[in-house]
Amino acid sequence: MIRQSLAAALLLAALPAFAQDFPVIIPHKFGEAIIEEAPERVASLDFSGADDLLALGIQPVALRHWYGDFEVPLWPWAAPELTSDPVVLRGEIDYEKVAASKPDVILALWSGITQADYEQLSRIAPVVAVPEGVGDYELPWDERARIAGRAVGREDAAEERIAEIDARLTAITEAHPAWDGKTASIAYAMSGTPGVYTSRDIRSQLLARLGFETPPAIDAAAGSGNPFAVALSEEALSIIDADLIFWIATEGDFAPVEALVTRRFLPATRDGHEVFAGELLTGALSHASLLSLPYALDMLVPALEEAMAGNGPVVTE
Repeated sequence: MIRQSLAAALLLAALPAFAQDFPVIIPHKFGEAIIEEAPERVASLDFSGADDLLALGIQPVALRHWYGDFEVPLWPWAAPELTSDPVVLRGEIDYEKVAASKPDVILALWSGITQADYEQLSRIAPVVAVPEGVGDYELPWDERARIAGRAVGREDAAEERIAEIDARLTAITEAHPAWDGKTASIAYAMSGTPGVYTSRDIRSQLLARLGFETPPAIDAAAGSGNPFAVALSEEALSIIDADLIFWIATEGDFAPVEALVTRRFLPATRDGHEVFAGELLTGALSHASLLSLPYALDMLVPALEEAMAGNGPVVTE
């Protein structure tokens, strides 16, 4: 895994930088977006999509609020970058609000838009959706940023930011060779019901980039239902046991986790190999953006170090 990461980083560094020309044609699962010239007004319907635009120096004219209760509709890693007053979309997509923002292009790479949504939005501006064969929320963080960069005429800037994060991930991996091949489960307990994410989840993929593997039993349990997560009974909690258990809580409340009676019998729990990721770390990992990932790594790495040393549960913000 380490060798593959190094090879990918070297390949990226070797790629030449080209000036980006328009028009740009971006194929996607609903057809193709034809962007005639570099857009000046960009609307993002992506959950966390505003982060990538801000990282590329673009103030979105419309953004989609995901979750989190902050003074501005963005999380702490992105809020300082927002200097405009965009249209804020909450809940279902409001076509009239999108149209009112007068976008030159609409990004919907991590949005869950339907064919009907696409047809309505395409009447407003070119729409960039997920590539054919990719699930609504399966696009990796780097490819999402790369496509967004290409759509807005900032492809080189996107590659630079991706390379910076990738280099940091490589450095972390090289500094922690003992993590390579270890297993890690990313689990949760909502309203007392536990569950665990599969290897297709973006948070599991980030830990995989650092060397941790999702236990095969978790992916096997997903079956043909939800490909990203597996709901469990408390009696079946043993499926999440691993070299590391990474508990997430969207609001930082771990009372439901601590109330799981069978958790205390898991070897990972007994041996102190747990992380309790609070609201900020959970949010930063979930957004998986050019702005949130550096923020997440600042908290994630020391927490992993402590937990792997048996000093858990390690609680983060």
